[in-house]
Amino acid sequence: MLVTTKEMFQFAEANNFAIPAANFFDLDSARVYVTTAEKLKKPLILAFAQSHIPLLRLDEAALIGKYLAEKSKVPVALHLDHGQDEEVIKEAIKLGFTSVMIDASEDSFEDNVRRSKAIATYAHAYGVTVEAEIGHVGSGNSLESTGISDSIYTDVQEAVKFAQQTQVDSLAVSIGTAHGHYTGVPKIDFSVLKSIYEAIDIPLVLHGGSSSGDANLEACAQGGIRKINIFTDFVTAAMNSIEKKQPKDYFALKEAANQGIAETLTHYFDVFHTKTY
Repeated sequence: MLVTTKEMFQFAEANNFAIPAANFFDLDSARVYVTTAEKLKKPLILAFAQSHIPLLRLDEAALIGKYLAEKSKVPVALHLDHGQDEEVIKEAIKLGFTSVMIDASEDSFEDNVRRSKAIATYAHAYGVTVEAEIGHVGSGNSLESTGISDSIYTDVQEAVKFAQQTQVDSLAVSIGTAHGHYTGVPKIDFSVLKSIYEAIDIPLVLHGGSSSGDANLEACAQGGIRKINIFTDFVTAAMNSIEKKQPKDYFALKEAANQGIAETLTHYFDVFHTKTY
């Protein structure tokens, strides 16, 4: 069933777990995510990043996401990830995305508030939930991100002001993760997470979950994070599965890639303690 993230996060908060936001980039990846969630009877956030539009048009992503979510027996939210252009975000809302992210985290605090508040006002009129980011999750060489930059940790007092002034539905915070591949396991500042979680009453989101370490992600899920984004680990697992199985034809190659993706999502459902909806 196609839902918004609002009811998902309420259930996750009540039961203290996180929900994977799995970034899809074609029909196969989207279908594997939803099929895996159905098999395990888990809720899923099916995410599509603005930066993936060169791989899949926004209208194509909407058709795929809505079709799979609507026919699914488990709750699935269709989410626009890292929307940086207001025109793209508004088009996603009109196309049927049930959740959108406005990422103005590289702007000044004032501009981030202004842009995020405007999108929240627009989206809420359509019954769509809105995620924004305060602080900035840095990025490496990853299609999920828009460039290479350093992380800027979220300031607790700014997070409180931001939530109050924008009326967004969830907040992505920067506590030590980054997009893309790591050279080592990142050091998460759990004291920052605890302070933010106790200071604001909207769900918290973690970007850059891939390769952040199971112990780190489990602690985040149990410590107030309600949505964790994964992308790089899926494509890495797909390639690892291909290399391991050495498929002899294209169809066997696709099967191997899909198996790697499914196993990775299954793993993260366990790590995040995601419960049956």
